[in-house]
Amino acid sequence: MSAPLRVGVAGLGTVGAGVARLLAENADLIAARAGRAIALVAVSARDRTRDRGVQLAGARWYEDATALAEAPGIDVVVELIGGSEGPARTLVERAIAAGRPVVSANKALLAVHGRALAEAAERAGVALAFEAAVAGGIPVIKALREGLAANRILSVAGILNGTCNYILTRMTEEGGDFAAVLADAQRLGYAEADPSFDIDGIDAAHKLSILAALAFGRPVAFEAVHVEGIRRVSALDIAFAGELGYRIKLLGIARAGEAGVSARVHPCLLPRAAPLARVDGVFNAVVIEGDTVGRVMLEGRGAGAGPTASAVVADLIDLARGRATPVWGGALAEAPSVPMTEHTGCYYLRLMVVDRPGVIADVTAVLRDHGVSLESMLQRGRAPGEAVPVVLVTHETREAAMTAALARIATLGAVLEAPSLLRIEPG
Repeated sequence: MSAPLRVGVAGLGTVGAGVARLLAENADLIAARAGRAIALVAVSARDRTRDRGVQLAGARWYEDATALAEAPGIDVVVELIGGSEGPARTLVERAIAAGRPVVSANKALLAVHGRALAEAAERAGVALAFEAAVAGGIPVIKALREGLAANRILSVAGILNGTCNYILTRMTEEGGDFAAVLADAQRLGYAEADPSFDIDGIDAAHKLSILAALAFGRPVAFEAVHVEGIRRVSALDIAFAGELGYRIKLLGIARAGEAGVSARVHPCLLPRAAPLARVDGVFNAVVIEGDTVGRVMLEGRGAGAGPTASAVVADLIDLARGRATPVWGGALAEAPSVPMTEHTGCYYLRLMVVDRPGVIADVTAVLRDHGVSLESMLQRGRAPGEAVPVVLVTHETREAAMTAALARIATLGAVLEAPSLLRIEPG
């Protein structure tokens, strides 16, 4: 057997400790599959005294994570610090410049600086591997770059954030209010103390921008992703969606067409029978559509020590065997980004209005003026002079038309709060 692959890990949080534990506990199996041992020889983290549940006595400790880029006796740098700037970016850039392969789970770094890092890695002739950056233990990167390499990818869509999926699942099953379910998710450790990165859709958008680059062979374009989170999804919307035969999920969706690539993250109504509608809790799932293979769905845990460490070590096994795939799968094309205003689809619109004659006629007149036709309407009961919810479902229409209509509807005197608008996906 060849000499061990010597690994330096920067960041010993949940995932870093998971990688160290996996390399130790499955050492024989990993060595057999890699063709040689994979040895953790160096680590870096802020707190030396913290008990991480794994033996690290044999690894050299570096106070400065960026020193791993050029430290002696390291073959591969594993970056698990996180964040698009700071020591994570510096470490990866310096390691690549020093001619060292990098394995990273850092979706923010790749979404913001992926193109520059890929170009640097190509110039240096080193690998930049990031299976763990998207959907944790689900091998979606490998599926796109290898298993589906013969296909022209038409679309990629999925549930890319376990925190949001957990919250929406709980709201659906229990009828709970968003704020209450979020607070419970924080107490249970499924949501961060500051959950904005997750619930505002940023985490999912980082992942989607990476998937879109891989799927469509274009540079990562995080700034072109339309992003909405789940803060405004109410228990009332979830109840109405259920009555209409839908479930609400936060989806990331990227499609390639003649006009270019569209990429969007937002809550959607999905038919209850759609495969993604049945993915619950903290699970992630990705549906890839290829011109030859058709639809392929991958589902599993998208975060946590075990799943993410599994993906990191899978990349290390590839490197140990000398398998290296071009970062984005080959030459990149400058496909234009299609703005959200060009999106076409059906919409769910909920209004809180004063129950009085003529209100619905005023609303439908605005929709008519903007070329929006209605498929159905729900109105529960009567309460003259009181606030009542009204739900409208449209036929297929353009986003720009819906946005303009919504702005006018919001000015109607009988409309008591900002309208709730959700897009409907066919699933």
